[in-house]
Amino acid sequence: MNPLLDFSQLPRFDVVTPDHVAPAIRELLEQNRALVETLTRPDTAATWNGFVQPLTDAGERLSRAWGIVGHLHAVNDVPAWREAYNAMLPEVSRFYAELGQNLALFAKFKALAASPEYATLSPARRRILDNDLRDFRLSGAELPEDKKPRFQEIQEELAALGAKFSENLLDATNAHAEWVENAAGVAGLPDDVVAAARAAAEQGGSVAKRAGWKFTLHAPSYIPVMQYAEDRELRARMYRAYATRASEHGKADWDNGPLIDRILALRAEEAALLGYGSYAEVSLVPKMASTPGEVAAFMRDLASKARPHAEGDVAELREFAAKELGLATLESWDLAWASEKLKQARYAFSDDEVKQYFPEPRVLDGLFHVVATLFGVTLEPDTAPVWHPDVRFFRILKDGRLIGQFYLDLFARETKRGGAWMDDAISRRTCEGGVQTPVAYLNCNFPGPVEGKAATFSHDDVITLFHETGHGLHHLLTRVDELSVSGIHGVEWDAVELPSQFMENFCWDWAVLQKMTGHVDSGKPLPRALYDKMIAARNFQSGMQTLRQVEFSLFDLLLHNGLPPGQGFMDLLESVRREVAVVLPPAWQRFPHSFSHIFAGGYAAGYYSYKWAEVLSADAFEAFEEAEKESGVVLDVATGSRFLDEVLAVGGSRPALESFKAFRGREPRVDALLRHNGMA
Repeated sequence: MNPLLDFSQLPRFDVVTPDHVAPAIRELLEQNRALVETLTRPDTAATWNGFVQPLTDAGERLSRAWGIVGHLHAVNDVPAWREAYNAMLPEVSRFYAELGQNLALFAKFKALAASPEYATLSPARRRILDNDLRDFRLSGAELPEDKKPRFQEIQEELAALGAKFSENLLDATNAHAEWVENAAGVAGLPDDVVAAARAAAEQGGSVAKRAGWKFTLHAPSYIPVMQYAEDRELRARMYRAYATRASEHGKADWDNGPLIDRILALRAEEAALLGYGSYAEVSLVPKMASTPGEVAAFMRDLASKARPHAEGDVAELREFAAKELGLATLESWDLAWASEKLKQARYAFSDDEVKQYFPEPRVLDGLFHVVATLFGVTLEPDTAPVWHPDVRFFRILKDGRLIGQFYLDLFARETKRGGAWMDDAISRRTCEGGVQTPVAYLNCNFPGPVEGKAATFSHDDVITLFHETGHGLHHLLTRVDELSVSGIHGVEWDAVELPSQFMENFCWDWAVLQKMTGHVDSGKPLPRALYDKMIAARNFQSGMQTLRQVEFSLFDLLLHNGLPPGQGFMDLLESVRREVAVVLPPAWQRFPHSFSHIFAGGYAAGYYSYKWAEVLSADAFEAFEEAEKESGVVLDVATGSRFLDEVLAVGGSRPALESFKAFRGREPRVDALLRHNGMA
């Protein structure tokens, strides 16, 4: 049996091969098309059990199989998997475009929504129907027949362009390496980073093996070089290579510039076909925010509050660089290095010093302790077929009963796309055999073990792990039994970051850190004095960091709200930077060419969601701070139970604002975010 067609168990990563993809996906597409034809016949009643349920069942089989293919394309992007994914991508995209435009199907959903049965459905099922009707309209179901073929073509081309954007970025990232052949060239770098660079040189990788040390543009190598390397020329070369990835400054085949232009043109055409003024308007229809103007006002208000702090951050950094580091001009490749020097001078510690207290086993134990305490669950190692030897698998139990499982893929690889993300493998739902338990993928790109020692994580890495775990908990701890609104499904995009950003806050709590730290050599926990320095430095350059996020968000929003005639995307970025930024990069910097979130990751006209949801998450965490004043512990079980009941467990079965108000008892406020960022 084709392993992609086996839905009786977990994905069979031990046996699935690229050759399985086309036969399995084509078979599932045929089954779905045949079912749609049957269900849209006039004699098929528009009922939940006779119409919606079989459509959901068949759709889940296709999405699960295709989800495995997409996952392997992201974590094991070798030529065979890339080819198998890209070969079927147009067919899958075409099917979903056809589905969204099927007027007969749309009519059945409208008939059910207008029938007496609608009033008897559960709130979750009514929400699913309402979402489906909205999505049909956004998929072009109400377009004139002569416009539908063009709409389908747009969807197929956009899917292919998004995949190509990611592939170009990964290929451009892998293609560059900096070789250092003398010890002076690695001065300032942490020992584990030097050891990893030496091991990379010995292994060769995609660039021929040589003597010395090999540094790459992957985050575990690139970030420490920019932060610690004393060799300014090395930093400058690395920065230029990183900042111009997948652009006209490199290999023409990997230039994402033409792809960006084409993606924007297609999205604008799609919006026009649907009757909207811009793609930003289309993007906001299923979100909490109502209009591009509302989002722009929110971001600009945040920028105005952050600007005085950001200007102070920059002035201080420039003065320090001139007086203490001998840098009359602070270039973009000096920023991270000079900032680290300033932080060490002001707070008397370095990120590398902190990193030694976060070995992987202790971090995971601490993370699991937080989850177990707050939400009354148990996390245990489990076994399952995996796609790489580094991947681990766990189960989650509540009252001894299995409620979910997840894969944990922590370390960076050349064949793995950059960044960190959570995705669903299996979603909770009720089926014939009972309740199907959810399964999630948690993916990061942290530095792996070196020279027999456990991998050690920076505090930022730990925050990232908690962030992705928050997404995972949203998916895994749901109690909703309807597939389309269980877990993360059906949650508004600008609210989906609430649980992830909420979890980040626990990485700053002393009681939590005591249970998740132990020096990689001595095993001693994080010293209180070092923790106090970390807290003092928590909002170091928070003004600059806030404006950076505003810059990305405003650029994304305005980009999708319609470029003026004759203005290119780099022109727009320059104007946004003139409006909000306090540090301007070189003119040759090509940030948009690697902005995967909006061109290949579903965040188009939605990158603002991070800051929007951060208001919600900071306010939600304030409830735990209030409880701590009463109970003395931030891991307050009663508050955790309420957060589980009102936010995590309900998934997308009700509007996110209702869930937030059910937890906090009121509308969200920005006060906690400003306070947490030192800008109150």
